[in-house]
Amino acid sequence: MNKTQLPPGQTLTKTFPVTGEKQAVPSLTQDHWSLTIHGEVNRAMTLSFADLLALPQEILETDIHCVTSWSQLGMTFEGVRFSTLVERLVEPTAKVQFVRFLAYSPRDHDTSLSLEVALEDSWLIHSYNGQPLTPEHGFPVRVVTPSRYFYKSLKWLKEIVFLSDDQLGFWERTSGYHNIGDPWLAQRLEGHRFTSRAEVEQFRNLTEFSAYRLDSLKSVVVKANLRNWHPNTKDLQGLKLKACDFRGANLTGANLQHANLTLGNFAGANLEHADLSGADLEGANFSGAYLAGALLRDNLVSATVFQNEKGVGLLSHENLKVRRPQGLLESQSVYLSGLTGESI
Repeated sequence: MNKTQLPPGQTLTKTFPVTGEKQAVPSLTQDHWSLTIHGEVNRAMTLSFADLLALPQEILETDIHCVTSWSQLGMTFEGVRFSTLVERLVEPTAKVQFVRFLAYSPRDHDTSLSLEVALEDSWLIHSYNGQPLTPEHGFPVRVVTPSRYFYKSLKWLKEIVFLSDDQLGFWERTSGYHNIGDPWLAQRLEGHRFTSRAEVEQFRNLTEFSAYRLDSLKSVVVKANLRNWHPNTKDLQGLKLKACDFRGANLTGANLQHANLTLGNFAGANLEHADLSGADLEGANFSGAYLAGALLRDNLVSATVFQNEKGVGLLSHENLKVRRPQGLLESQSVYLSGLTGESI
C-alpha cells in the first residue's frame, strides 16, 4: 500500500538510480534465462522465461524506497506476483518459513524474506514503464518487494529457495544491512560495529587499517562516533565506514579512494584536498563540510546531500572537482553545477 508521506530520512527523486550490484550480466538473455525453484518443496522445478510469461501478468504501481535515502513514487512495473507463482506451481512443505532469492550476479548476490512477506508483497518483475528491464536494473527478471528497502529486491533472479530457517543475504552479512529493512521503521543497518567507547577510541587511534579492508562484516564500521577525528594516517582507502558521525573531523588530504561512506554525516568536517575517487557516498550528508580542492570522481552519489533543505551547502568548494557522478539526484546536480560552473 502506498503512503502519502515519505519514510524517515528519504529524498524524493524522479530518476531511477542504479543501486546495489552495479555490474550487469551482459550474457544473460531472455532465451538463456531460467529460474530454479527448490528447497523445502514437494517438487523442485526450473522455469524458462516463456514459462514465466505463461503465468498471469499484472501491473504493479508502487513507491520504491532505497536504503541510501532516495524514494521514487508511483513507479510502474509488470510481472508475476510471487503468490501466484506459489499457488499455480510450487508446493512448499509445512516447514517453510523463509524464502531466499539468488542472483546471476558475479558475486552471487542473495537476500531473504519471511514467507509471509514474500507472499504478501513480492513480485517477479520483467518490465518497467512498459519496456523490458535494462541490464543494470536486473534484466531479464528481478524481484520487487515494495514494503522493504530496495536491497531486498534482488536483481538478475536465478534461484528461489524455500527454507525452514533464515539465511542472511549478501548485503546483510557483508555490509551490516538490516535483515528486515522496513523503510517506515528506518531499519537501514543492523546494530553497531563497536559496542563500547573503548573500542571506538582504539579504532580512532590506529596508525594503519589493513584489518578493516577485508571483505567481511567484521571489517564494516557502523554508526561509530568519529566526531572531531584526526586520523594518524592519510591512508583511509577502502575503509567501510557506514552511517558514521564525522562531524568536525579533520580529513584534510586523506586518501579515501573506494571507501564506503554511505549515510555518513560530514557537517563541519574538513575534506580539503581529499581524494574520494570511487568512494560510495550514497546517502551521505556533506552540507556544512569543507571540500575545497577535493576530488570526487566516479562516485556513487544517489541521495548524497551537498546542500540541505535549509539551504546550507558546502562551506568551501574552490577547485572542487566532480567527475562522472553516478545517481546524483536532480536538486544536488543543480547545486553542484552552480558551484563548479560545469554541467554535472
